[in-house]
Amino acid sequence: MSPRAGSTGPQSPATLAFVESPVQLLNVLEWAHAHALKAAALRSTGETSGPPGPELGAGRPGGTGRFGRSGKPGGSGRSGRAVDARPGEAGTGLTLVVLSPTDPMTRGQLRRMAELARDEGYEVRWEEARGGTTAPFHTVGGLAPLLRRARRIVMGDPFSRYVQLLLTITRARDLVVVDDGTATMEFVSQLARGERLVRWHRRGGRPGARDLVFAPVSARARRRLTPGAGRRVEIFSSMPIDETPEGVDISANDFAWTRARFGPPRITKGADLVGTSLVETGVVDPDRYVEAVKGLAGTYGATRYFAHRRESPEKLHRLAVETGLEIVRPDLPLELIARRGPIGRMILSFPSTVVHTLPLALVGTDVKVAVFDIDPAWLTENASPRAQGFLSGVTDTARDAHRLSAITAT
Repeated sequence: MSPRAGSTGPQSPATLAFVESPVQLLNVLEWAHAHALKAAALRSTGETSGPPGPELGAGRPGGTGRFGRSGKPGGSGRSGRAVDARPGEAGTGLTLVVLSPTDPMTRGQLRRMAELARDEGYEVRWEEARGGTTAPFHTVGGLAPLLRRARRIVMGDPFSRYVQLLLTITRARDLVVVDDGTATMEFVSQLARGERLVRWHRRGGRPGARDLVFAPVSARARRRLTPGAGRRVEIFSSMPIDETPEGVDISANDFAWTRARFGPPRITKGADLVGTSLVETGVVDPDRYVEAVKGLAGTYGATRYFAHRRESPEKLHRLAVETGLEIVRPDLPLELIARRGPIGRMILSFPSTVVHTLPLALVGTDVKVAVFDIDPAWLTENASPRAQGFLSGVTDTARDAHRLSAITAT
């Protein structure tokens, strides 16, 4: 794939979407699907829904691309019935810009998700945004004209410095934030309270030199994300949102696109365990984590461990040796992997995004999702003071997941 695979075409897109992770790209596709359904319904009544955007049935005829209902090439996917479908208009309405990270696992999943996006008829622009010291200047400079002309911006990570910088350039009056995992919950709370934007696992510490230098840009981005005269802000989320910022529109992500394009899955008799990057982010002690995974596998008969894309190879090797679990490194977000199948009858997880998203993606199946608390004794001495409360909140608000007792790691 070339550094800028895909193009924006001869026309400037009405909507630009910026993504830095596979799940962000998935949630942009979910937003586009939901927006197209809403736009089609409004058209039938003679109303409009803001700037032009993706249209239902856009892209190839039927809108199913190469991956059908089974999620395999050539599958006979359900296209869904289009209301006043307009094939081919999505490419001019929505362009996805991938601000590519450097780690191979994330890049691989992003490339696969970019294929799915193109199969749906959307334009994808791949930016090597971190490919050297001059890469940010080339990326921002190349995107500036599109940013100034775009009427809507969709973003997956409002905490990202890259995204915050791009927000200072755009003149778009319609801003949409799609889910970036549990970070969305923290973003909404901080926006509602008028606080500066800081990731939950970094709160409590003193700002570093780079934080101080970037503070004016971050503050300006937060102001742009606050609704005002002539400026609309929407949050498209599958997460529980208790504090709704004044003037912000909240839209539910029920994974309708995922369910329409994939599955239903074949369900196996066993249990699968979902990994987490809490060790890599410095929140959980690695020895305690390995012992907890070993206890879960033994108690519930789990045979497979779906690794988080940020888990280190060293930790995964240790898990394989000490627990006997088969380590699976998915090439797509877990919501798609689970929906395609095969998947265990029970999915075991620590507090994470999937305890909220998997029940939605697996609606209508017999799969159960179970979530386990993080024992406070597992936390490292460097963990944020908010870590335990935030993780407990993720578990407490998991409406459709079964809460099970924490495994004691010795």
